[in-house]
Amino acid sequence: MRQFYSWIGILFVLDQFTKWLVLRYFDLGESLALIPNVLHFTYVQNRGAAFGILQGQKWLFIVLSLVVLGWILISYWQEQPTQKRVYWGGLLVAAGALGNLVDRARFGYVIDFIDFQIWPVFNVADSAITIGVCLLIWASMQSETSQEK
Repeated sequence: MRQFYSWIGILFVLDQFTKWLVLRYFDLGESLALIPNVLHFTYVQNRGAAFGILQGQKWLFIVLSLVVLGWILISYWQEQPTQKRVYWGGLLVAAGALGNLVDRARFGYVIDFIDFQIWPVFNVADSAITIGVCLLIWASMQSETSQEK
């Protein structure tokens, strides 16, 4: 279980460190092309959820993040998942939720900066949440398929 919390801590620190770098070296709206027309670092303040939906609902997202984080931590404390996809999926969602929760509590918005120019700007926490949810869906689909046989 200690390893589970250690990974959450490592991912949280990585997320917060990258956001600190953006705050330190970028002005709001400033963009740096790492691979022109493909990958840029662009400092954006997201006051909504994914794709900027539900703008200005800070308290809704704080409460939702606390519920998701609490549910994952309590569930994993009671019984550690044996399936790797479930273990890593929950871990990544928890780490990402924690990273964005801290942003919302501190600033009232989430700091986003990874910009592929064809997709909304996102951050390390958003990536962790997305990958984690995909792993959990995959595990759920795999579980349903094995139950049908």
